[in-house]
Amino acid sequence: MKFAQLGLSTPITRAIAKAGLVTPTPIQVLAIPEALAGRDVLGAAETGTGKTAAFALPLLQRLSKTTPPRHPLLHRVRALIITPTRELALQIGQQFTSLGRYCGLTHATLVTPGDRLLRSIDILIATPERLLDLHQHGGVDLRAVEILVIDEADRLLDMNRLPDVQRIISQLPLDRQTMLYSATLPAAINSLADVILREPARIRIPPTQKATDAVRQSVSFVSRPQKTSLLVAWLNQHHVDRAIVFTRTKHGADRVVRQLLTCGIRAEAIHGEKTLAARQETLARFKAAHPPILVATDLAARGIDVDHVSHVLNYDLPLEPETYIHRVGRMAKAGAKGMAVTFCDDSERPLLKSIEKLLRREIPVDSATQPLDQLPRTKLAPLEPAPTPAPQRKPRPSQAAKEAAAAEVVTRKPVSRAKPVSSSHRTSSKAIEATGKTKATERSRTKTQAKAKVETRSKRNTASSKKTPVPARGAVASRRR
Repeated sequence: MKFAQLGLSTPITRAIAKAGLVTPTPIQVLAIPEALAGRDVLGAAETGTGKTAAFALPLLQRLSKTTPPRHPLLHRVRALIITPTRELALQIGQQFTSLGRYCGLTHATLVTPGDRLLRSIDILIATPERLLDLHQHGGVDLRAVEILVIDEADRLLDMNRLPDVQRIISQLPLDRQTMLYSATLPAAINSLADVILREPARIRIPPTQKATDAVRQSVSFVSRPQKTSLLVAWLNQHHVDRAIVFTRTKHGADRVVRQLLTCGIRAEAIHGEKTLAARQETLARFKAAHPPILVATDLAARGIDVDHVSHVLNYDLPLEPETYIHRVGRMAKAGAKGMAVTFCDDSERPLLKSIEKLLRREIPVDSATQPLDQLPRTKLAPLEPAPTPAPQRKPRPSQAAKEAAAAEVVTRKPVSRAKPVSSSHRTSSKAIEATGKTKATERSRTKTQAKAKVETRSKRNTASSKKTPVPARGAVASRRR
């Protein structure tokens, strides 16, 4: 089937041919006609199956049919696309630039706090937190939205962004078309779809083995504390051009990078805690294979579009089996061959069983990697704590050594340790001496003044005693008689 058979207009088919697209994917074949008819769509398909074009092509055609009047001061938006990450928003913006080059529509991408809408536009692509911030400050008007697209809804659920999405939906008009796309459909996403979608066309493309057939898969059973040791050993034993190591948490990604760097293996981490500029710089260096190892979380991996990935290493098993297909899809989406290795501990065995049930086959156990006790010690030495040396007792000196030391103390001559006085030291000594003389002068002056006061008081007492003489004892006795 060709794109022209899906009911797309001539400007859009010209843009599709310009972009190099020839045959529509299954999700595009089923979703595009339903979206062109104005129905709500609930689409689920694995990574790399063309979900972006599945909602972008009908959205462009529907908006290009009508051109409502625009008010430059209202910052109105006709179509709103919500994505979980800024990298994914930028990729969707690039898709609209390519597919809508002949439609005459305007679009904008909000990913940083400095982004603003200068006028009304047709299509706005934004993350939930950035859109809410702009809306609270009156920077965007959502009352004229005709089409709402929620992309990667399961990742929004993992980021706890569904409450923000519901706040955004409460500001939109009820008379709109809504399309919700997700790689997986957990219960929370189905509940959200039941609330915001009206009799949707439910389209689900099950994960096929086509994405994993070209990839050689294996699993290694290892205890949790020894995972990093096995990862280092595996990287040392295999030639790796460009590999992605998947972890479950951001802190786990940073920890693995630190341990790899300690062992002399170049690696960088990419996750949601880093700024957009830092993630783009890391991704650009990874595309150039500097470094060749990228440690990422599943959320950050949704925005990774890198070809020629030779290896995918599952340091942590995903909680959802469909996510395993998406990880392997980092290599197989372009038809390339590669290798996917999974490190599984005892607590992750149920997750491995779920993945094998989805694949409908067992993942072979890796027998090429040497056991940990047979690995060269030089490769794993940085990961093991250095042994603490036992305290050594000093040997007890002999009697002859004691007598020699006593004789040396008796015959030792005193050494003068006086150092030459510098000019600055002399200057400071003179200043201290002058200060001491000044204080002594002040103390003597104070004593002189106090002595003078005492003498003055004694003179006054003497004068008063001469004016009023004291009678003798015999005189007083005679008067009494």
